[in-house]
Amino acid sequence: MDSNTLDRKKTALVVIDLQKGIVSMPTKPYSTSEVVKNSAILAKKFRESNMPVFLVHVYSDVETSLHPLNDSGQMRRGDMPQDWHEFVPELERSRNDIIITKKQWGAFYGTDLDLQLRRRKIDTIVLCGIATKYGVESTARFAYEYGYQQIFPEDAMSDLSEESHKDSVEFVLKRIGLVRKTEEILKWII
Repeated sequence: MDSNTLDRKKTALVVIDLQKGIVSMPTKPYSTSEVVKNSAILAKKFRESNMPVFLVHVYSDVETSLHPLNDSGQMRRGDMPQDWHEFVPELERSRNDIIITKKQWGAFYGTDLDLQLRRRKIDTIVLCGIATKYGVESTARFAYEYGYQQIFPEDAMSDLSEESHKDSVEFVLKRIGLVRKTEEILKWII
C-alpha cells in the first residue's frame, strides 16, 4: 500500500456502530451528525468505486448480552428500544454491503468479519465509527494483530469525551495505522 493511493481490489471500508441507539448519544470532538456525514461520504465513494463496504452494528438481547462484573455499573443489559440496532438511514445501506453483527465492542471476536475480508482478498481497511475508544479501537487492535493495514479517518469517528478520542488517536491508532481526514482519504481513491 502506497500512502497516497488505495488499491481498490484490496481495500474495504468498515463502519462501526452507526446505528440509531448509538448516534443518539452526544460525542466529542465531532458530533454524531459530522461522523455520520463523513462516514456516509466514504461509503458512497467506496460503493461508486466498487470497493466493499462493511457495516457493523452491535445487537444483543437480555439472553445474549455480556454481563461482566464491573465497577461502573454502566454496561447495558439488553433492554434497548426495538430500533436501537438499526443503521442510520444516512448511510444509505446498499444490498451489496456486508453486514456484521457483533455482541461486544470489537467487530472481529465472535463474528465472521475476518473471514469475509480474507475471502475478498482485502488486506487494508479504512475504519471509522463510534465510539473511538470502544468500537473503533477494539476493532483496530484485532485488525493489527491479524495483519491488516489500517487507515483511520479521524473526523469520521468520535467518542463520549474529547480526551478519550484524542487518547485513542494519539496513543493507539497512530501506532497501528495511518490517521488522516476524510477528504484526504477520498483523494486516494482514484
